[in-house]
Amino acid sequence: MTTMTDPHRESFRLSMLLYDSRYRSMTIQIVALIGFLTLIGWLFNNTAQNLADLGKEPSFRFLGEAAGYDINQMLVEYNNQDTHLRAAFVGVLNTLLVAVLGCLAATIVGVLIGVLRLSNNWIVSRLMTIYVEMFRNVPVLLWIVFTMAVLIETLPAPRDFRGDDPSATMYLWDTVAFTNRGFYIPEPLFTRSLGDIHLFGDAMLRFNLSLDLIAIASTLLAGILISGLFKKRADRVQEATGLRPKTWYWRLGVVFLPTIAVLMILGLNWGHPELKGFNFQGGTYMRNSLIALWLALSLYTAAFIAEIVRGGILAISKGQTEAAAALGLRNRRIMSLVILPQALRVIIPPLISQYLNLTKNSSLAIAVGYMDLTGTLMGITANQTGRELETVLIGMLIYLTISLAISAVMNAYNNRVKLRER
Repeated sequence: MTTMTDPHRESFRLSMLLYDSRYRSMTIQIVALIGFLTLIGWLFNNTAQNLADLGKEPSFRFLGEAAGYDINQMLVEYNNQDTHLRAAFVGVLNTLLVAVLGCLAATIVGVLIGVLRLSNNWIVSRLMTIYVEMFRNVPVLLWIVFTMAVLIETLPAPRDFRGDDPSATMYLWDTVAFTNRGFYIPEPLFTRSLGDIHLFGDAMLRFNLSLDLIAIASTLLAGILISGLFKKRADRVQEATGLRPKTWYWRLGVVFLPTIAVLMILGLNWGHPELKGFNFQGGTYMRNSLIALWLALSLYTAAFIAEIVRGGILAISKGQTEAAAALGLRNRRIMSLVILPQALRVIIPPLISQYLNLTKNSSLAIAVGYMDLTGTLMGITANQTGRELETVLIGMLIYLTISLAISAVMNAYNNRVKLRER
């Protein structure tokens, strides 16, 4: 009779790190990691040594020094006696302003163009094709400069609004003025304001948060959440009975009526711009550099988003549309319930990349004089202090943080809306 025994376990030898497939891949990865870290360490050490030889040891103390320069577009209070850190903070807010406005406008225009490219109307689809090809194949910097030139050369100067017979007039009952210096629009004011909350008591990062804005935003958010509950209830009723109850008036009511009530309680009124002297005073002022950057980035990115949307819709089989129509669904319901939920799986991943590209392309604002993060921290501050390395490192870290935040939000939304397989 034969007795079966376990095979003898081979003892470990150093040569197995190279010749045994069980250990070879780990060995290569460890060696590559050590080499990469050694290279990074050498680069840092070499850079620090060269800076020390030049008498420019790495330091961030310059952030606490007075900036000494003005910023032409601000969302928070700032003057030229504030610190470089405060100036960088204002630049970051200006960058975020362009990124948010650009992403919203590019999404709306891009979705519209993408859908129209699929139109059965030959003229409409061809015009949309021309738009896409024209914007996609010209560098965005040229569009920014071109848009700025159009605003300066075609819009009237403030002096053209003066006199008994002015050559230029305001719009919307004399509340909006478009000039070659920028746009002047009404400013929301509250006669019964709740005041402000002072955040970050340090003068370098001081920030006033309006309680009025908090109240309005909270009311609007609560209405949106309640509106979502109405939608979920309608979905349950439809699944159970096959009939969908009308809830649109309830959903609009819970969103807008409480918000309007809060605005009335706060005493909302509008401060209109008025021509005084050589320029307009009052209202909200949006410089032409901001408008040019916003329009150029939005229209440029919209061309790419349009192709993403068109490709996502075409990725859905026509049989889905035909089957939904055979069940009696209307075109609007087919698009919202059948096509878009499936197309979003294709649309959202590349859409994230376009949002990131728009945010990073906002650094081209220096070409038209808009003071964003690049113009403040990595521009004037770097030139005044001679701290090019430090300012660039801080700028890279800020852009990285913004990009990762955008990716995290969009990925969370993607996980929420993606189809769940059963």
